[in-house]
Amino acid sequence: MSLIVQKYGGTSVGSVERIKNVAQRIAKWRRAGHRMVIVPSAMSGETNRLIALAKDIQPVPDPRELDVVASTGEQVTIGLLAMALKQLGLQAKSYTGHQVRVLTDSAFNKARIIEIEERRIRADLEAGTIVLVAGFQGQDELGNITTLGRGGSDTSAVALAAALRAEECLIYTDVDGVYTTDPRIVPEARRLKSVTFEEMLELSSLGSKVLQIRSVEFAGKYRVRLRVLSSMSEADQPLAVEAASGTLITYEEDTNMEQAVISGIAFSRDEAKITLTRVPDRPGIAYQILGPIAEANIDVDMIIQNTSVDGTTDFSFTVHRNEYAKAMDVLGSKVKNHVAAQALVGDPKICKVSVVGIGMRSHVGIASLTFRTLSEEGINIQMISTSEIKISVVVEDKYMELAVRALHKAFGLEQGAA
Repeated sequence: MSLIVQKYGGTSVGSVERIKNVAQRIAKWRRAGHRMVIVPSAMSGETNRLIALAKDIQPVPDPRELDVVASTGEQVTIGLLAMALKQLGLQAKSYTGHQVRVLTDSAFNKARIIEIEERRIRADLEAGTIVLVAGFQGQDELGNITTLGRGGSDTSAVALAAALRAEECLIYTDVDGVYTTDPRIVPEARRLKSVTFEEMLELSSLGSKVLQIRSVEFAGKYRVRLRVLSSMSEADQPLAVEAASGTLITYEEDTNMEQAVISGIAFSRDEAKITLTRVPDRPGIAYQILGPIAEANIDVDMIIQNTSVDGTTDFSFTVHRNEYAKAMDVLGSKVKNHVAAQALVGDPKICKVSVVGIGMRSHVGIASLTFRTLSEEGINIQMISTSEIKISVVVEDKYMELAVRALHKAFGLEQGAA
């Protein structure tokens, strides 16, 4: 019997009826002989509701106590889903993160998994029990409840699949796979049958919301086969059909993958740009600027430094829009005068659009076509970042949808079989 880990998102378990539907789907796999570990999210909207309650009490919630509150959503789901499975005559047992002992660091609200104790899970699996583990949560060495950040249930599922050496980790969502871009912006977007970990990592980091980036990192590191598929299909569809549906994320780069120059266009609205102008260009200046930003636990994305002939530099970087105000405060209070910058300038009305594909390694002209396409649409590029398999540009956020549509068409991504 193969061991399968299944993760269900909040929409998939968003009501009692949907929880019952998920139970029917799990039962189908179990009755086919598979050993099953299930990682559900909180019911759709529940985590937002819990965070709002916390903010009603304390406008800036204490991080430790916020994790205590936010982690309860998944606890409700595992209990209800275990009951639904028992109603179908199956053995099922639910565990919170601390009961399984998903050990994390102590970075409340965005903790990282260090280790998972699998002994209890394996014992239950050997007894024929379906194991349900609350996603999104764990505990640190002091026994504090921690959460893994929004979308952390994906990471929980992949980490469990890695620890248990599962044959495959199935991520059930309200979409039926990974698309060349968001179909809500480009109706002609195609579902990809397969994509490499490298490409998925770039797509996730650049704005694709299908999978949390840390789950893709984990899967790539431990070579966990991932499949993204829909939980909205009929639960009683043939198992073979369901098992081959969606998009497979794998380390296997076959011939068909190599033929695709570009796999997708990713985008992110949640960007803000910050610039320190005319900073003295001397060794260590980048650390003096970004050191305090790192100490404030603010993630930095794109970085550009332009040196002028007069020995000064303009230093620009992007952060998540939610951390823009915090970053500006840190720079204004601790950095600007210290590094003798002429001005501190911020712009929260930008977006990032990215072209991603492993085919870039063996094809020239991708950057040229990207820049020409945006130029023909009258879209000014503010920042550029590249890697072996991606080109990212920062533009005004009002041009985001136009840029995505134009690039999707320019690279012919609407063509070919889904």
